[in-house]
Amino acid sequence: MAHPRMYDDSNPALKRLRAICLKLGEVIEKEAWGECTFRVAGGSMFAMTDNDHHGSGHFAVWVKAPAMAQEILVKSDPRRFFKPPYMGHKGWVGVRLDGSMDWDEVTAILRDGYRLSMPASKKERAGAVHSAAKSGSRVRPSAPRRTR
Repeated sequence: MAHPRMYDDSNPALKRLRAICLKLGEVIEKEAWGECTFRVAGGSMFAMTDNDHHGSGHFAVWVKAPAMAQEILVKSDPRRFFKPPYMGHKGWVGVRLDGSMDWDEVTAILRDGYRLSMPASKKERAGAVHSAAKSGSRVRPSAPRRTR
């Protein structure tokens, strides 16, 4: 049985979350489990909305996180950060979006999850672009690959 749609596209926090995720580059949004999920093209899911998912009582995003980030964030502010069900045991962190929040912080957390979900070939390219930017060199992006 398919999950019912849990989110409302008119939610301002969802609109902002979606804009941040899609600006990261080569991101695919896909509805799954009745929620919005964000995935790196050719990689894996790095974020998922939680719109009162299974009666959670909040609007949040679950984000793939580097080692220890979940523990540090949850201990620093358990009202904003939490260990999400299903993904929490893998280190993902839940970030509540239904109150006032620091969107720069949310963006940084999403960016970390995005990088963790990139396939190795894209990580290498991103590293080359980052290194070139630091040195002032120019790197030409490769032509997009065609799939049949």
